[in-house]
Amino acid sequence: MIADIDLMHLEEQLGRPPYPPARIVCRCSAGRPVVVEQPATTPDGEPFPTAYWLCCPGLIRSVSDLESAGGVRALEESIAEDEELAAVFDEARERHRALRPEYALGIGGVRSERAVKCLHAHVAFALAAPPYAIGATLLAEAGGIPTTCCMEPA
Repeated sequence: MIADIDLMHLEEQLGRPPYPPARIVCRCSAGRPVVVEQPATTPDGEPFPTAYWLCCPGLIRSVSDLESAGGVRALEESIAEDEELAAVFDEARERHRALRPEYALGIGGVRSERAVKCLHAHVAFALAAPPYAIGATLLAEAGGIPTTCCMEPA
């Protein structure tokens, strides 16, 4: 059961009412959710193929900066060029598919085997289902989980 305060924090973080998560997977230093695990469907019964959702606004912004700097394309190119990295990616993809067997999709709801859709989903997966070196590297490049909560007054 998710506490009302967590649902309130999620709504504040996301700027909208959240789909009720199955659980809070990771929290920041102030105890607010950083990553939630989502049920396979929304309350309306719509598919929700992404198992783990990043919800810390500070971390979301930092990962968005990586994406804006070409991070998705860079990761796809690295996976295409590096067999060891590709093996890490493939293993994580299979672990995500096992979480959502009804969809058979990779991290971020991706169909193509070596495609990357969203770096946020890879960071969330690294925090929720370690080890995942690719997501951990992206998390480090984004500066990690903020040490002071971006939602708390300064």
